[in-house]
Amino acid sequence: MKVTYKIIATGTILLSGLLSSCSLDEFNPSTVDMDIAYKYRDGYESLVNYCYDGLYYFYGKIDGVGPMEMGTDLWVSESKESAYALYDSKMNTTLGTIKTIWQGFYSTVNYCNTAIYYADIVKGYTDEERNAKVAEAYFLRAWSNWHLVEQFGGVVLRKEPSTVTGPDNYPKRSTEVEFYDLIIEDLKFACQHLPYTQGAERGRVTKKAAYAMLAKAYLQRTRLGESNASEYARLALEAAKELIDNPSKYGCALYASDAEKSGFAKLWDGENNKNNTEFLFIEAVDHDGFKNPEGNNRGRTRQYYLMDLKTVGAEWGTAEKNCAWYSRANDRGFKPTRFLMTEIFPPVENPADTRFEETFFIRYFNSLWVDKTINQAMVDKYGKDPSLVGWVIKNTAGTMNNTDVYYGGRNYYGGKNCSGQTNMVDLNGDGYLDGLSVYTPNWTIPAGEKRMLPFLCVDPSDMFDSSGKWVTATTSAMGTYYKECYPSLRKFSSLYWIYDNQKWEGDVPIIRLGEVYLLAAEAALRYNNDQASAAALVNTIRQRAAVTGRASEMTVNQGDVTLDFILAERARETAGEQYRWYDLKRFGKLTNAYLGQTNPDILNFDEAKHKVRPIPQSFLDAIANPEEFGSNGY
Repeated sequence: MKVTYKIIATGTILLSGLLSSCSLDEFNPSTVDMDIAYKYRDGYESLVNYCYDGLYYFYGKIDGVGPMEMGTDLWVSESKESAYALYDSKMNTTLGTIKTIWQGFYSTVNYCNTAIYYADIVKGYTDEERNAKVAEAYFLRAWSNWHLVEQFGGVVLRKEPSTVTGPDNYPKRSTEVEFYDLIIEDLKFACQHLPYTQGAERGRVTKKAAYAMLAKAYLQRTRLGESNASEYARLALEAAKELIDNPSKYGCALYASDAEKSGFAKLWDGENNKNNTEFLFIEAVDHDGFKNPEGNNRGRTRQYYLMDLKTVGAEWGTAEKNCAWYSRANDRGFKPTRFLMTEIFPPVENPADTRFEETFFIRYFNSLWVDKTINQAMVDKYGKDPSLVGWVIKNTAGTMNNTDVYYGGRNYYGGKNCSGQTNMVDLNGDGYLDGLSVYTPNWTIPAGEKRMLPFLCVDPSDMFDSSGKWVTATTSAMGTYYKECYPSLRKFSSLYWIYDNQKWEGDVPIIRLGEVYLLAAEAALRYNNDQASAAALVNTIRQRAAVTGRASEMTVNQGDVTLDFILAERARETAGEQYRWYDLKRFGKLTNAYLGQTNPDILNFDEAKHKVRPIPQSFLDAIANPEEFGSNGY
C-alpha cells in the first residue's frame, strides 16, 4: 500500500517510490506527543520513511557530486564547485555546500536516532518485524556517519535524538575510531535483521545493501592505520564474498556480455534501470507520480559534466536545448583529466574495454532540426581543408516512434527532441556518420587527418598542454574553443528515462555489485597480499567489460594486480559515481605528489588541512565552545 504520512515539524513525507501502489492513506500525529505518535506502526513507519530523505539531496545533485567526486585525479573544473575541484579559497567555513552536507547527514542521523530510540515501544510488530524495520534506520545511520567521518573527520557522534537530549551547546569531538566502531556495529545489526527483499517497495535497503556497505566500511577503516588493519581487510573480504559467492540468495548478479554488447553496457541500459540486478543500494526515483522530495527535479548529474553545445559546438550544428539526450549545456562544469582520458582508459580506437565509450559521450550530432553547411569562416577558424566548404552535416534531431522511448509507459519531452535519431548514415563511406558535428575521442588523430574531417574533432593533443593541464586562451591559440570540448559523462543519460534537457528520472545506484568485486580484490591484497584471488575477482569485472569475443584481451596476470592497479580499475569501473574522493583517502593518494602527477590543474592542495572539510560556520556560531571544538584547520 502506498502511504503518505505527516510527521512532527517535517511536513509531508514523499515516499519516492519506496512503497507499492494501492491506495492513499494518511496518518497525522502532528498534534500528539511523540511517545504516542511513534507507538503505532503507521506513525513509526512514517518516521523510518523520512530517514531516506537525505539520499535525494546527495545523489544526482551537485551537493553530493562536489565533495564526493571532485578534487581527485579524474576531473577538472574552472568554476563549477571550484572549492572542491581546485581546493581554492572558497573552501572555508562559510561555503554553502559544506553546510548542506553537514546539516543533511546530521539530519538523517537524527531521524535514525529517533527511530532507534522509539523502536521498543511500537505496538503491532512481532520481534522479527520490529528488528527488520529498525534495521533500516541502523543502516542509514551508518551510511550518514560514514560520510560525516570521511568528509569531516572525528566530529560529533550522536547516538540519541535531539528531542531527547535537548540542545547540545558544548559538543565534544569523537575519534574516527569511535565513529567506525558505531558504523560497523550498526551495519552488523542491519546484516542480521534486514530482509532479503522488500517486495515491491523499491529503494528500501535489504541484506545485500548491508553486506556491501559493511565491506566498504571495514575497508575504509584500514586507512586509520590501526594495528589490526589487516583484520579489518579480512572482514571486508568476508562481507564482500558473502554477496559474490551467493548471488541467488541475495537476488543480485553481474550482467553477462554477449557477442554484441558487454555486460557493462547492459548495466547502464535504461531498460534495466528500475530493476537492476547489479544495484545493491539505490536512490529510488518515482518516475510516474513524482513522489520525490523535489518532485521531478531529478537526475542533474549528467548536466554538470556536459561539454559546450551552445557556443563552440553550435558552430558545427549542436544546440543546448535540443539535445535532451546529452542534457543542457549551460553548466559546462566538470571535464576529465588527461590522466583519466589517456592513462586510466587505453587511448586507442576500438579497445576491447567498452567502459570508456559507455562512460562518456564522444560523438555529438547536428540537432538544429536543419542541415548545417560548412562555410569558409568555419574552415578558416578551425584550420580545416578548403575542400570542406559546402559540406553538409545532416540534421539528426526528431522523428522517433511512440514506442522508442518509454519513460515509464509515457512519452515525455526527451525522446522526440534528441539528436542522433534520424539521418544517421555514412553515405560517403569515410567511417563517420554524416550527422556528426563534434568528436572528442581519447586517442590522438594525426593533424593532417583531422584537417580533412568534416566536423570539429578535438582530441587530447588539442585539449591539454605539455604539462597535462587543460589548455586555456593563454596557453593555446585555440584554447578558448578547445577547452570547452571534451567527453561528457553519459552513465545517467539513458533515453529511456529522459524527462527534459535537465531532468533524468532513472534510479541512481549508490552501491553496486561491480564495486563489491573490486572491494573484495582490494581487501584480499590488504589482508594477506593474495594476488591470485585479487586477480580472479578483477578479471571477472574486466572480462564483463568486453563483448564475449574480446574477453580474453581483458585478462591481466596476477602479478600485475597491485593496489595501484585496483585504484586505476576502480576509476575505469566507477568514474562519476561519487566514490573517488573517498578512494583516494583510503589509498593514501590525497597528496601533493599524486595530485600533481595526475591532475596538475590542482595548485592549492594543502596536505595539512584538505584531507577533511571545514566545519560549517553556522555550527560554530551556534555552540558555546567553538574554539575548543575547532574548524578543522580552516
